[in-house]
Amino acid sequence: MTPEEVLARLDAPLSLRKRVGYLAVAFAGLTGSALIGLLWATEPGLPTRTNVAFAVLVAIGLCWAAFGGWAVTRRTPLFARERVVAGWLGVGAWLVFSVGALIISLVRQEFEPLLLGVVLVLGVVAAVHLRAARQARAALLRRRNALAGTATGGE
Repeated sequence: MTPEEVLARLDAPLSLRKRVGYLAVAFAGLTGSALIGLLWATEPGLPTRTNVAFAVLVAIGLCWAAFGGWAVTRRTPLFARERVVAGWLGVGAWLVFSVGALIISLVRQEFEPLLLGVVLVLGVVAAVHLRAARQARAALLRRRNALAGTATGGE
């Protein structure tokens, strides 16, 4: 392939497979938020901590729905930007979960080793995915820049 052909492939918007995947993410986030919101609305007299938990879960679901919609509607190449955004959403959701678990543990004055293990595993998974997404984006941008320099006859 010539540098021009490779650049043309890099400049293509998301593939159909990725679009369908991000559409599924958007629908899953929207569905989860709607179901939790419906449960929340139909259960009067819930404790404050349950109301807070439901609000956080609805917000996380809506963030994923917005992300999926954003990724699907992009008509320009993203160069793995959507993966970096998803990685940050994962880290943010993990952080909210971790803080909530810590607050609950402190209020109850109970230490749950299993909960700590789950929090640590989820944190490592979120961090690994974010790091991989950032590396993939950096590699694509380096490749684009190198090919652009070759295609224009520079460098």
